[in-house]
Amino acid sequence: MGESKMVIISSVAGGGKSTLIELILKRHPDAFFSVSCTTREPRPGDIPGKSYIFLSIEEFKAKIEKQEFFEFAKVHGNFYGTPKTPIFRALEEKKTVLLDIDVQGASHVKAMKPEAITVFIQPPSLEIWKARLRKRGTDRPEVIEKRIQNGLNELGRSIEFDYVIVNDNLEIALEELDSIIYPNATQP
Repeated sequence: MGESKMVIISSVAGGGKSTLIELILKRHPDAFFSVSCTTREPRPGDIPGKSYIFLSIEEFKAKIEKQEFFEFAKVHGNFYGTPKTPIFRALEEKKTVLLDIDVQGASHVKAMKPEAITVFIQPPSLEIWKARLRKRGTDRPEVIEKRIQNGLNELGRSIEFDYVIVNDNLEIALEELDSIIYPNATQP
């Protein structure tokens, strides 16, 4: 293990960041993935404690009161937050910490931790991205339209990130992300 490092990975909903993070964690099991808390309802395939820590609005607000979040935001009508304690523990253990945070949260964390590396995963085109979102089938049509509107704003903020990866080929995007997080590692 080398030095601790924090990498913030953001994207629009349906941009492919969860898939890329999963693949990075398979390649680098020593990395620490920060599981966010949310008040949104679990989707099919979500694993409580692994995908997200699912909380009621009351539980979430209690954590805000106790200042237990590194950052939190209301996105798409739900709260999302990054718990402090596991991140600080992983950094003390000299681990690479991966954060899956929305654009708004990424700017908060970067302001607090300027040494953090920020990566924005961009879909190949607006058409492909919208089709992916609609095909996922995990949200109601009005929720998807809200995600598209928010996503257009988020895409405009991608210039605020240290790196932008266009996710039009999963293997190439994975190699790019891997080389950003682990610039001196030999590829498997």
